[in-house]
Amino acid sequence: MVDSKLWRRIYEVVGRDPRQLRPLTGGKISQVLRVDFASGEPLVAKVGDGSHDLRIEAFMLRYLRQHSPLPAPEVLHEEPNLLLMEHIAGAEPLGPASLRHLGQLLAACHRVRGGAFGLERATLIGPLHQPNPPTDSWVEFFREQRLLTMTGLARASGELPAALEERLLRIADSLQNFLIEPACPALIHGDMWRTNIIVRDGRIAGIIDPALYYAHNEMELAYMALFDGVGQEFFHAYNEILPIDSQFWETRHHIYNLYPLLVHLIIFGQKYIQPLEKSLARFGF
Repeated sequence: MVDSKLWRRIYEVVGRDPRQLRPLTGGKISQVLRVDFASGEPLVAKVGDGSHDLRIEAFMLRYLRQHSPLPAPEVLHEEPNLLLMEHIAGAEPLGPASLRHLGQLLAACHRVRGGAFGLERATLIGPLHQPNPPTDSWVEFFREQRLLTMTGLARASGELPAALEERLLRIADSLQNFLIEPACPALIHGDMWRTNIIVRDGRIAGIIDPALYYAHNEMELAYMALFDGVGQEFFHAYNEILPIDSQFWETRHHIYNLYPLLVHLIIFGQKYIQPLEKSLARFGF
């Protein structure tokens, strides 16, 4: 969508003439812009490139607002390549106070229980399809809908070497040796990392870019411990509300992070092969 068409479309939808469009941080998959008007509050416009349907993101944001305590922005308009949202101000880095607040918010979100693992419809993680057929067994859901599905997408992308795929298929057949069936399906954000968290005045003011479904809550914690992580203040605050089992740190978070590592391999390339290989070798695969 070229600029002139975008300006005109925003005016048609909102009824206010945009005065300035400024890029916001993030936007690796879609273009994200702050829209300022001659009067009234600014908005955020997310502009797609046709690779995925932004209406799915609109569904996920509305679901979080309706079913969870997470401060997701209000969606004002959606179409396949354009999403208009409430602008949530905040540009602070995560610090001790905001990390504690984040731990409290995520624990409250994970107390939202579903009837099965999955969701009522498929969602996205980044631009990638994320199937969510309701499933009674978490181990089965993770094997079929997360690990094997993303392994297949990685193969189709051309980024996954055949030998590494074979190792992933072997560990998929052995998940029952490493994972447990949690007490209940928990609502997770699904893509919770630094750039998707808006901080203002030491508090979490906004949470964006979900990839939600009902899962083992440890799936979210594993992702948050991946790469640089979010800081121990988060995990301490979370653990005070929902205790984190020691076997999560020793075993399960390495298994769960095979999924986001495959996602990153597809989107960002082969620098993620080595972390995948290291995780598999930890379990003898």
